Amino acid sequence: MKNVVAIIKPFKLDEVKEALSDIGIQGITVSEVKGFGRQKGHTELYRGAEYVVDFIPKIKLEVIVSDDAVSKAVSQIAEAAKTGRIGDGKIFVIPVEEVIRIRTGETGDEAL
Repeated sequence: MKNVVAIIKPFKLDEVKEALSDIGIQGITVSEVKGFGRQKGHTELYRGAEYVVDFIPKIKLEVIVSDDAVSKAVSQIAEAAKTGRIGDGKIFVIPVEEVIRIRTGETGDEAL
């Protein structure tokens, strides 16, 4: 099993959620986060004063998938989240040792 973590632009969340649903992924965890990468923030104008926004609002999406579904999940996320502009985000794939469903005690792929 793998934990697929994606940092995406907030307005792309619905598209990514639908793309994952289309391939049968049922559960996702979403967090509102802030950060920056190569874009290193930007300047904005507010009431005539210019100020720097260092941390850009993003969405962190986490999905645990079986090993055979990883490439499909990654490609769906990448395709749905892409705008072609700087700051589209990143996808990380992290190994997961064990998954346990608390309610039933199921483990492994059965717990997904």
